[in-house]
Amino acid sequence: DGNGRWAQSHGQERIFGHRAGAKVVREITTHASKQGIRYLTLYAFSHENWKRPQDEVEGLMKLLWEYLKAEKATLLKNRIELRMIGNAHRLPLTVRTLLNSVQKATRGLTRMRLTLALSYGGQDELIRATQQIAQKVKAGKLQPNDITQKVIEAHLDTKDMPPPDLIIRTSGEQRLSNFLPWQSAYSELFFTDVPWPAFTTEEFDRAIAIYSQRERRYGKLS
Repeated sequence: DGNGRWAQSHGQERIFGHRAGAKVVREITTHASKQGIRYLTLYAFSHENWKRPQDEVEGLMKLLWEYLKAEKATLLKNRIELRMIGNAHRLPLTVRTLLNSVQKATRGLTRMRLTLALSYGGQDELIRATQQIAQKVKAGKLQPNDITQKVIEAHLDTKDMPPPDLIIRTSGEQRLSNFLPWQSAYSELFFTDVPWPAFTTEEFDRAIAIYSQRERRYGKLS
């Protein structure tokens, strides 16, 4: 968060901040993989971001296409698997095609999984999961009493990922903004005033260091 406001504070258009933010994505992704992080998920474009002015949305989609094109070699070099969560059908065809190509090329790489949350909203994800489950109940493949936590999680976009240990929110905002509401039930939260274009590997390491000092009890006693 904070790309647009960072750009405006520097007397630039908002897309300038998004471009600066894309460079930070490369730096943090590469750094995280070297630190032994196995899963990194970036909230790149929310379900609600479609409500932004058309020229900004088009600029973001173009930037996403450019990022995927430019970073494919870096992902392969660093053995990083790319995945996507969200409603892919709303993305432009050119972006979907390239995204599918990069995901296919990096499938099975094991150093780290980088997940881009694109056209993603946690409430939308839960609606889509509920609709899938309802269809199975309607078809007689599932009984209502069979719907458990595991069944719900098996229909989420993140079905083959662990829940996030730590969620980092940049730019001074102190809310999750519809990001992984189900999965973040017991996630640790870290809030920083630093906007994403100014977010450094040092700030990332500070978040990890603070996280490492916390005790995660999951409702149990120490």
